[in-house]
Amino acid sequence: MTLEKLISNFALLGDWEERYGYLIDLGKKLPGLTEAEKREENRVHGCQAMVWMVLEADSERPGALRMRADSDAFIVRGLIAVLQLIFNGHTPGEILATDAKSVLSKLGLDKHLSPTRKNGLFAMVERIRALASVAAISAESASGLKGRNVKAQAEASTASEGLGTPSAR
Repeated sequence: MTLEKLISNFALLGDWEERYGYLIDLGKKLPGLTEAEKREENRVHGCQAMVWMVLEADSERPGALRMRADSDAFIVRGLIAVLQLIFNGHTPGEILATDAKSVLSKLGLDKHLSPTRKNGLFAMVERIRALASVAAISAESASGLKGRNVKAQAEASTASEGLGTPSAR
């Protein structure tokens, strides 16, 4: 599925109950992480639900990244699927230049999520941005990311602690 198709599907759904159902369905289809990947350095802080996230090299596009994540809540897993559509397959620079808030606004998520879910969503976006920043720095100092996880997962995890409150932009 593409981001454009997701936006179109959201527009076709009548009310927010249907849209939440659609998010939950997306979450149920999301491949999870292994138990070994569900460790503290991969945890996203600022989410009410437990969320773990890794960013790694995209095997289909050199220099691009792919996010994989998991949560103990289906609706959050659905939000993860939305974030994957926004960010997967992009370079660190493209990720950092993406205005996720405007994309999420097109879906109406900025207005229809509870405050705690919204904070968690923005904590995930900030974690992705922190990991992309680390990847950008690593890419400058090393020759690419092909075939390996982003080196500084733990540093990015620490850097993202306390995030989750949407910043005024």
